[in-house]
Order: sequence, then structure tokens, then C-alpha cells
Amino acid sequence: MTPNQELFQNLRTYINNQIIGQPALIDRLLIALLSDGHLLVEGAPGLAKTKVVKTLSNAIDAQAHRIQFTPDLLPADITGSDVFKPETATFYFQKGPIFHNLLLADEINRAPAKVQSALLEAMGERQVTVGNSTYQLPLLFTVMATQNPIENEGTYRLPEAQLDRFLMYVLISHPGIEAEREILKIVQKEEKKEPLPTFPKISEKTIMAARQEVLNIPMAPELEEYIIQFIMATRDPSPYDPNLTKVLRFGASPRGTIALDVCARANAWLNGHECVMSTDITSLIHEVLRHRIILSYEAKSEHITPDMVLDKLMEYVPLP
Repeated sequence: MTPNQELFQNLRTYINNQIIGQPALIDRLLIALLSDGHLLVEGAPGLAKTKVVKTLSNAIDAQAHRIQFTPDLLPADITGSDVFKPETATFYFQKGPIFHNLLLADEINRAPAKVQSALLEAMGERQVTVGNSTYQLPLLFTVMATQNPIENEGTYRLPEAQLDRFLMYVLISHPGIEAEREILKIVQKEEKKEPLPTFPKISEKTIMAARQEVLNIPMAPELEEYIIQFIMATRDPSPYDPNLTKVLRFGASPRGTIALDVCARANAWLNGHECVMSTDITSLIHEVLRHRIILSYEAKSEHITPDMVLDKLMEYVPLP
């Protein structure tokens, strides 16, 4: 195990001690950070989605910002805009909140399409264009966007093509009873101003070195072939089950293949594996692919979900 692996495992433990009952979310956020990708999280209010980003930002040498998405938000409110300076009769660019290392886009589906597109374009291109000028985003740039599944009134659904920009789509639920007790204890300590554990800040240079180590994690050719065969099965499941062709309209894009590969490597690295194991892939299939497959109208009318389809494909596509 390398020093960076040990450091990130300690970081995971530290965040889990601060954010109780959401270990999967914490793992996925760290995987996104190590994979240079972005996360879409869906869960009810009050599940520490904001706090997990804040806790991570406190543990790394990075700037974090939160944007509350609302229907009256404008693209310039995110990207920034040219501002007139009367003293010199010139314009200068005032950077928006997107120019931070960690960005929490809270309730992204509350903002209209133009705002969503501005954010998602920046996520994909890693740059912002205002007028005739283009501005590069920070090298370390990770977005965690959230959606509230409870209220759909006044929301703007993210198009499938834009959903594909997210590395993973994570669904979270309420913690169990023991976790609820631990949460109450932590909040009581915070209210009493009792000192909480701290974590030495991880530098951007260390994160970039960790990303390189992730890319160097070996993966057997058989496992790489499994990823490809699984992606192909989402596009044409007829060799396994002809009935699934009526359920699936579109399968995962090549971006899904790349995402599953890099996430599996990051998961293996984070867990201290010397090489990618089959469980590193299968444990992330739902998060990586659930937003990349499009179901038919018939499937939706029968209340079939993408996770159900992925479960079937996992039964059919043989592991090496």
C-alpha cells in the first residue's frame, strides 16, 4: 500500500466519523475525486449532502462553494459575467462560484435548462466562455449536484444527454437507528462547541499524484472485456434475453465504458487492492450506468427501473 492510499483511507475514516450513516456516498465522492469526475446525488432533504462536501473541503487544500438552484437563477449567476468599470471605461470579468475546486449544486433540477446547460458544459469542457473570452476552470474541479425526489412541482428534469456528463448517479436513503443515535451525539457536541477531530489538509499535488496511481492500477484483460461486454449488452441484450430489447431504447455510451473502467480502478486503489477485482466493477455498475440507459415507454408503464434492468444483465453477462 502506498502512502497516498493510506492517506485517503484515513480521510475516508475521518469523514465517516463526521458523516454518520452514509458510507456509500462518501466512497462515491472520493472515487469521483480520484477519477476527476462529477457526482449526481438523489436523496431526501437532511441527509448530510451539503455537510459531506463541506467536510471533504475542510480536509483538502481546496476551495468549496454551494449554489442553491432556483427557477430564477441565470447562467451568469454561476459562470460570472463581464462587469463595467466606470473609472477606466472598460469591462473586466467577475468570476462566478463555478471557479471553485469543490462545487455543490444543490437541487440542480430546480433551475431552468439554460442554467443546467451552463453548469454541465463547464463540467464537460472544464472552461467557461463569456462573450469572446474563454476562462479555464481550476485543475482540481469536482461537482456534486443533488436532486430532491420528493417534490417534482416546479422542477426541470435533466435531459439524458446531460445526465451522461456525470460520472456516477448515487441514490441515498435515511440512516438506520444506530446511525441516528450517533448523529444526535455529534450534533450535541457541535452545539456545545466541543472540539471535533481535525484532519491534516491534503494538497492538490497529492491528489494529482493519487489520480496517477489510480490510472496505474492493473486490470486483467478478462475484466476489461467484461466491462465492454456489459456495455454492449445494454445496447443489444438480445443474445441474452430477447425480451429485454422491448425494455431498452438506448444503451450506455462509450462514456459509460470509460467511467466504469476508471471508477473500478479508483475503487480498487481506495480499498488497497493491488489490482482491480471483479467486485470493484460489479459494486459500481448501478451508480455508473443507471443514468446512461434509457428505457422504453412500455417499461416505464410497467414500473421497470434501470436498476432492475442492470440486475438482469448482471445475471446474464458472465464474470470471468
